[in-house]
Amino acid sequence: MKVKIIEKDERVIKFILEGSNPQFANALRRTMIGGIPVLAIKEVDFYENDSALFDELIAQRLSLIPFVFEPKELNLPEDCSCEGKGCMQCQVVFALDKKGPCVVRADDLKSTHESVKPLYPEMPIVELLDGQKLKLEATGVLGFGKNHAKWQAAKAFYRYFPFVEKEGKNSEKAIEACSKNALKFENKKLVVAEDCDLCGECMKVDPELKISGDETKFIFTVESVCGLPPERIVISAIEELKKKIKSLKKDVQKIKK
Repeated sequence: MKVKIIEKDERVIKFILEGSNPQFANALRRTMIGGIPVLAIKEVDFYENDSALFDELIAQRLSLIPFVFEPKELNLPEDCSCEGKGCMQCQVVFALDKKGPCVVRADDLKSTHESVKPLYPEMPIVELLDGQKLKLEATGVLGFGKNHAKWQAAKAFYRYFPFVEKEGKNSEKAIEACSKNALKFENKKLVVAEDCDLCGECMKVDPELKISGDETKFIFTVESVCGLPPERIVISAIEELKKKIKSLKKDVQKIKK
């Protein structure tokens, strides 16, 4: 199994996974979306709220704020030594106390953990008019996107790597028909670039031409929607898959005995 990075920036990574199969590719995709621990606000206690928004609406907005955090510094509540009762090792407490007129933003949340901060500090929460107050305390914990969207780690998808399975007789017309300029001649052979999305327009003008997707080679695009960088999401997803495989192996061994 080989991995080749095509593009990478702070929020998106694009890579080619080679020597795999659709089952593993889909398992990796699903794990990157909803199987990685992500920090999000779970509970909010309101002390004062004179704003135009109900408590429930503000709580929902708070839960969708992405936070930068270090996964190794926090435990999942169910795996913590406090047995889920709540402590500094599995919870992050945020305090907010603002008085209008102002726009309450994400960076107004004061965290008990110095390393935890909003990914987008200027993200607006609510506008307070003159004399209005908002005072609350929120608790953030690690969770999984498969349980709630607020813990979703990324948007991830893949497509098969294209290849020319059979050349046609009107290759020049097929090249002209490709809107992405993905078809060209190399050493007198028709080849297709990774930009091809298998739309089939080239095969309409050249019926004998056949371009297919390689079911052992995949082009992945992963966009982080949490505080983790995209490459960290990919690595974490692989680690989570390893844990599940080890757990499955133990269960199977118990059945054999």
